[in-house]
Amino acid sequence: MTTKNAPRAAAPGRQRAGRANPHAEGDDQGLLLEERRREIRALIEEKGRVTTDQLATRFNTSLVTIRGDLNALAETGQIVRTHGGALAHRDGEEVPIEIKQSLRHAEKVRIAAAAAAMIQEGDTILLDSGSTTGEIAKQIRTLKLHAINVITNALNVAVTLAQAPHVRLVMLGGVLRPNSYSLSGPQAEAALSGLQADRLFLGVDSLDPEIGLMTPHLLEAQLNAQMIRAARQVVAVADSSKLLRRSLSVIAKVEQIHTLITDQGANPDSVAALRTRGVDVMLV
Repeated sequence: MTTKNAPRAAAPGRQRAGRANPHAEGDDQGLLLEERRREIRALIEEKGRVTTDQLATRFNTSLVTIRGDLNALAETGQIVRTHGGALAHRDGEEVPIEIKQSLRHAEKVRIAAAAAAMIQEGDTILLDSGSTTGEIAKQIRTLKLHAINVITNALNVAVTLAQAPHVRLVMLGGVLRPNSYSLSGPQAEAALSGLQADRLFLGVDSLDPEIGLMTPHLLEAQLNAQMIRAARQVVAVADSSKLLRRSLSVIAKVEQIHTLITDQGANPDSVAALRTRGVDVMLV
């Protein structure tokens, strides 16, 4: 005997309403968001380098989801985001400049364009090492000027400007740090001691309004401090990810810089604190 109001059986292949698909994108094999990200970080630490494709396959989720996970981990400094994947971030281990050049590239290009626009005919420019100053060198190469002087401790900057007809290039000596193409040490300081510049463009690893400009490298901090003393105007160039970070060596207090060029993602409280200390902050 059939009861009139008995529930109908679900059709084959259909799910009951409200029941989650175990393979649905939002569920990601039952892993919660933080659990998945912990496992992603552990996998990157183990392998050293992974791609988004590998992670999407491993966690049975979309590339969009994995990119969001990697971006979140990179924002907190747990990994280093690269094009198409990520690298492990280990304390004391320097990220190669080839990787740094790809990080926040659009922001660095805008910062570099704003910096290059400050350069005038006949200027003597000091260019520190780094991926952002490397972008400034590319901008300088295209400037419609007759003659400027550029002093640098960076091999990549020197190579970029070596054939620029309007640039007289002065290369500082010193000990090479291969991952950054940077020269520093007593030889570089001695070479700089007799030189003066109109403007220094200084790339920094960390910038905190309370502590100052910082770098993990002691010898480079000493050279950067000397660069500041040699320049009439000091312009720090740093994307917004560098604000409120801390590093081993303090280069200078923020009161010793005139201008900071950063991107519009900069923390508003940090920007306000810097302006209170007399720094002209340009958001690009």
